[in-house]
Amino acid sequence: MDSRTDHLVRKLRLRHLELLVALSETATMRSAAARLHLSQPALSKMLGEVEACFGARLFDRSHQGMQPNALGASAAYRARAALHELERATEEVSALQRGAVALLRLGAPSVTAAVPAAVAELRRQMPGAVVQIREGRVHELIQRLLAGELDCVFGAVTPELLTSDLTPRLEPVLMLEDELCVLTAGPPPPAAMGSLRWADLRDSPWMVPPRDTLVRQAFMTAFLNDAVPPPAPVIEVMSSVTIGALLRADPQLLCAVRREHASDELARGGVCRLEVLPRVPLPSFGLFQRRDDLQRPRVLGAFAQALRRVSGTPPPARRGARRARPADAK
Repeated sequence: MDSRTDHLVRKLRLRHLELLVALSETATMRSAAARLHLSQPALSKMLGEVEACFGARLFDRSHQGMQPNALGASAAYRARAALHELERATEEVSALQRGAVALLRLGAPSVTAAVPAAVAELRRQMPGAVVQIREGRVHELIQRLLAGELDCVFGAVTPELLTSDLTPRLEPVLMLEDELCVLTAGPPPPAAMGSLRWADLRDSPWMVPPRDTLVRQAFMTAFLNDAVPPPAPVIEVMSSVTIGALLRADPQLLCAVRREHASDELARGGVCRLEVLPRVPLPSFGLFQRRDDLQRPRVLGAFAQALRRVSGTPPPARRGARRARPADAK
């Protein structure tokens, strides 16, 4: 620990961290004071203490309120992460006191076949493990991961994520290939020329997700690549529960979904997958952690191993492992 960090550790209090977060989110002294149950003079005094600790102005004052500058935004981000780590410590100690052996906070999409299987595998390996699953879109879950609210996120490596400034702060520990799948509860349509292509399904009644999703975009691209206009869906829906219910209620429907979603529906029964050529790849899935120097909890490594086992993904190569050269072969 260098001298400046040592100075911060001795001078800063948790209340100062709460102040940084409150001011960055409310933008006014009055609102921040109300959130922290402090008077505005007391809040102003605390802000002066914080800025003195950092040796820099962190917020710009104006008639519109207070806005964090680049230094303040960075300090508030780290303060929020520190408070979430403290919250995690509280939850973990409480879980351990109740008899748990570990706590895992996991972010994942609402439909995935790999995550339930991996959680069950983790529970077999660590019977006392407690798992908290938070569902949502991958970008929102990644934000919660970086803020310290989650330990890992299983989600698609989307183009939005790859081109964002979040990527350098993430460490992917697992990749699963994904592709567009077609499901139906009825008999498969007759194949043309001995094999089923996207053009053969142009006139079928389709159920697909909204236009702003990767699955819908891949669906449209599949038909365009087969030299036919994409069909207009008869049902547009996002909810996985609704998709499953409609598929089984209307055997005429065809549905385009991710492979993870398809695996989940196939396991439930009552539907089948149509093999349609050419295959259409989708962004791979990854298990993401924060890129930092903190020691990983044992349950996080155990979950990554469980996910590899249930998905058939080989473990990553060890860092620093020497590759065999031709002269080494016997």
